[in-house]
Amino acid sequence: MDYGQDLVFGTFLTPLAARAQRVVDLAVLTEQVGLDLVTLQDHPYQAKFADTWTLLSVIAAHTSRVRLSPNVANVPLRPPFVLAKSAATLDLLSGGRVELGLGSGGFREAIAAIGGPTLTAAQGVDALVEAIQVIRAVWDENAGSIRLDGEHYQLKGAHPGPAPSHRIEIWLGAYKPRMLALTGALADGWLPTASYAAPETLPAMNAAIDEAAESAGREPAAVRRLYNISGSFVGDGSEFLQGPPSVWVEQLADLTLAEGMSTYILGSDDADTIRRFAAEVVPGVRELVQAERTQPRDPVPLRENHPGQINIAVPVGGLEVAATPDDGSRRSAEQLWDESTRPTGPTTEPGREYSAHEQAAGRHLVDVHDHLRGELAQLRDLVDQVAAGHGDPGAVRSHIASMALRQNDWTLGVYCAQYCRVVTGHHSLEDASVFPHLRSRDPRLAPVIDRLEQEHLVISEVLERVDSALVQLVSGSEGLAAVSAALDLLSDTLLSHLSYEERELVEPLARLGFY
Repeated sequence: MDYGQDLVFGTFLTPLAARAQRVVDLAVLTEQVGLDLVTLQDHPYQAKFADTWTLLSVIAAHTSRVRLSPNVANVPLRPPFVLAKSAATLDLLSGGRVELGLGSGGFREAIAAIGGPTLTAAQGVDALVEAIQVIRAVWDENAGSIRLDGEHYQLKGAHPGPAPSHRIEIWLGAYKPRMLALTGALADGWLPTASYAAPETLPAMNAAIDEAAESAGREPAAVRRLYNISGSFVGDGSEFLQGPPSVWVEQLADLTLAEGMSTYILGSDDADTIRRFAAEVVPGVRELVQAERTQPRDPVPLRENHPGQINIAVPVGGLEVAATPDDGSRRSAEQLWDESTRPTGPTTEPGREYSAHEQAAGRHLVDVHDHLRGELAQLRDLVDQVAAGHGDPGAVRSHIASMALRQNDWTLGVYCAQYCRVVTGHHSLEDASVFPHLRSRDPRLAPVIDRLEQEHLVISEVLERVDSALVQLVSGSEGLAAVSAALDLLSDTLLSHLSYEERELVEPLARLGFY
């Protein structure tokens, strides 16, 4: 779900004391290249880290536009009354540029080691609830004296103030159910980190926040969805943010349109990476999201078939996405299922129209499948190359040639293992989130989804065969014939399955969405 929030981009810098001036310089660079937000880690128990609030204050003095926030403030080590005054004061001095990321304190032993409270995880959440009450009360100068008889914080007639220059947003670093519920009920924003909350986990977490927000009488869109990210501009795009800027653009735009994430904070202390992110990624994400959000809702004319594609069999009005056909060719004599017993889903209502955003879900499925098809083709090519190396009489005439040959075997094994993980991860995501959603929204799809889930299990077993054959190849107990046979069977099952899945799910995904 796209919550329609404004896109914001920023940096997540490491506050190393030995390079404190460089941290300030990177913050200034963040502003110079046009980004919107500078954030700093807050781990007071880290001996090599400078104090986050002091650094934020110096950064505020050296900048004029970017917003500033701890990412996230360690509440157990920062008394909420004082923290509220610090944030309000910096907001006043910076012209209303401060936001407040808060965390319950995940490193409990480190906190206790420097004199902080010894809290369980549950107590940390309870204390955070009280801290938010204190902070907001301090900012409300018209509320009168503050009294709070909490388990963790007690205020007995404290005077509020100062009020910040603008309404400071409170963003929570949350991952587990109680923290997600707290975010939906009380916070202005959710601030997870991709290394702890991978993209495939976001739908369930967002759903928990939305449910809590609605239970509290709030609109889910009132909770800003932020995301700490990191990556590399080297790679083929098979992993999250591992590839050229175009890959970053597509993946981040998709997260905005499908998962509602709207603020992307780059974790990097490298100036060139920050520059490239600002120059090559941010404009592209803004353009794609804006184009999608302003896309008219009229039906899209049906286009001509692409090479290697056919339109899905179900006649649907305006659906442009096409399923990839199964050409029927098979490499292996072994058959692991009877394709004639595959169920088909419901037909679509005549004249059904689909917006570009609706069609994006089915197109995404085909794009993911096309990547798997391409990787499978590369995998087979590698096997052919290794086979050719083994068949070259000159390759066995010297020790160097023999070592190169073993290196080829090792490279093949690594590549196959990576590919198998990608396929398994794709299927696991469907089984865990997409399929239950489709089943609940349209029970008529249940037979198709049951069959797809069964085929996922079969393909998983075939991937195990590939892995086993590779182990035997490297150990020398088996030759390439076993690897080739396993890959033949993988090609037959996977390509057939992907075509069947697209044939049956492209239209339901356009109609019902991914989750």
